[in-house]
Amino acid sequence: MDAGFQLICEQDGARLKLFPATDGGAPIDLEQLIDYLNFSKIEFIVPEVSKAVADLRDEEKEIKLNLNPTLPVSEQLKLELVEENMKCIGRFFPPSAKGSLNEEDDIKASLKNLGVVFGIKEDTIKDFIAHRKYFTDIILAEGKEPIQGQDAEIEYFFNTDLKARPTLKEDGSVDFFNLNIINHVSDGELLARLHREVQGKYGFSVTGEKTKPRDVRKRVLRFGRNIRLSEDKNEIFSTCDGHVSLVDGRVFVSNVMQVENVDTATGNIEYEGNVQVNGNVATNFSIKAKGNVEVRGVVEGAEIQAGGNITIARGMNGMSRGVLKAGGNVIAQFIENSTVEASGYVEAGSIMHSQILAGTEVHVGGKRGFISGGKVAATTLVEAKILGSDMGTDTVVEIGISPTIKRRHKELEEQIDNNNKTIGRAIPILEAAKEKLAAGVVMSPEQIENIKGLAGIVREKKKEQHSYYEELEEIKALLADEKKSQVVVKDTVYPGVKIAISDVSKIIKEPVKYCRFVKERGDVKIVGMN
Repeated sequence: MDAGFQLICEQDGARLKLFPATDGGAPIDLEQLIDYLNFSKIEFIVPEVSKAVADLRDEEKEIKLNLNPTLPVSEQLKLELVEENMKCIGRFFPPSAKGSLNEEDDIKASLKNLGVVFGIKEDTIKDFIAHRKYFTDIILAEGKEPIQGQDAEIEYFFNTDLKARPTLKEDGSVDFFNLNIINHVSDGELLARLHREVQGKYGFSVTGEKTKPRDVRKRVLRFGRNIRLSEDKNEIFSTCDGHVSLVDGRVFVSNVMQVENVDTATGNIEYEGNVQVNGNVATNFSIKAKGNVEVRGVVEGAEIQAGGNITIARGMNGMSRGVLKAGGNVIAQFIENSTVEASGYVEAGSIMHSQILAGTEVHVGGKRGFISGGKVAATTLVEAKILGSDMGTDTVVEIGISPTIKRRHKELEEQIDNNNKTIGRAIPILEAAKEKLAAGVVMSPEQIENIKGLAGIVREKKKEQHSYYEELEEIKALLADEKKSQVVVKDTVYPGVKIAISDVSKIIKEPVKYCRFVKERGDVKIVGMN
């Protein structure tokens, strides 16, 4: 049995009786005893009580606490609201000899005096009355957490993975041709289904306040031509045979424009859908497509712009004037003397003397797998067999988020805050006007025009907020990925290569093999392969 104590309150003062533990029971908790005496407003000398507890052995002990006439102390209840008023914790203290006990109604009255009106645990209170347990935190009331809603989701019925990569063949070469990144669709085929948002339900704290569930994200189906929207606006279907792609969150269906070569026979090409070139693209010609561009031959000093992916089966020698700009990924057998910008990743068998900017990653693999000369930049990863050359070719590799994106992140947060303030000021005015109209109050034409103008502003600001939140989520995802940024070298990095990660850089002085470059403690560190 655990050790215990009892307070004795009489006319000649207050005493404390201490009972030793038996059969291996726990000793008296001095901190709880002192807490009890303080809570009961009993005067005592701390060292004397501490010594008495420390000296307690096998027999009962009684010590004098004070000489003041003291009335019996009733059973005490100490209440505390915790977890933002979602719980009420009670701790009971025993009565003195001849002190009274709490009844169920007494406990409920104490809760009511504290403002606790919701989630009172009737069974817990009854259990305490039946099996009184002191000096222990007991949950006497518990609020109801809000039921969280569900964000709207769009289910796509075609391959939306923009990270399809070339496969490595048994002989070590990379198959840049069979990528399977074009999605064929038929007339009437289901392309996407919208699962609308589900609103959450309010919860309640123990003091009766509502606790709001998180806001749920709304979404709408976004699409271009050759697509039909269902009557309930929850599904979209193709209205032609062709190819489907997802570009910047918008579903796009088009037929493919095919040509043998892009040269003097065709001139420049500008097309709303996908473009397939079975041969080559000659110098000084251009292709501009809203969808994907696939070239099965070689690209020379030409310019190709695509809303989706650019795939070049035999590679590109840009002759210092070739440009590739893709809203998706760029995939080529080799890239030489070219400028490349991709919102997604860049994949190549080799890169020489080129300016590469990738939104996510740069992979250079296959038999050769080298990056030599020029500058290669990506957000999270640059991976190659060889960086630089034994001739000391100036080569720069950069990873991390650009300062422009970080500034945009701050701008979006400020704009969202400003819009929320504008909406917050306008809503009460609109609601007041609505109440006046409902009550039959006649408003002047000028007042009505002002109200309409204010309502238009609110609609516009809410529309802006939707766009801002989507962009902000994309940037937050990039910022989260930046922490994992690294440069991976599967063979050798040669002297003269500059590695830059975010705002720090390192110039390689000696050859290094089989390594990774990461940012640690404000510096570029060389670490081993995983």
